[in-house]
Amino acid sequence: MRNTRYEGPFDTRASEWIGDLTVWKRQNAEDNSERLDRLRRNLRQAREQELTPRQRQVLSLYYDQGMNIPQIAGELGLNRSTVSRTLRRAKDRLYRCLRYAL
Repeated sequence: MRNTRYEGPFDTRASEWIGDLTVWKRQNAEDNSERLDRLRRNLRQAREQELTPRQRQVLSLYYDQGMNIPQIAGELGLNRSTVSRTLRRAKDRLYRCLRYAL
């Protein structure tokens, strides 16, 4: 058997076609900036109203200050597993609050 490459009409413009599709998708995509603004507003409100003080503190250190779990544990004098569970519970609580907010 010989290995022959089929060169049909789609092979000649394959890369151009992908580029055309990308441009078309970009031009026809809906603008979701209003939904993102509403989500950010609701996220700020949920962080203040729905989380415990410890959850707010751990979430702030993790996302706002870019610390990792061992660094947070050292800073707060907690076990890494405690920090991990606290972070998971905070994210779960925020998810439950925000999943229907859009």
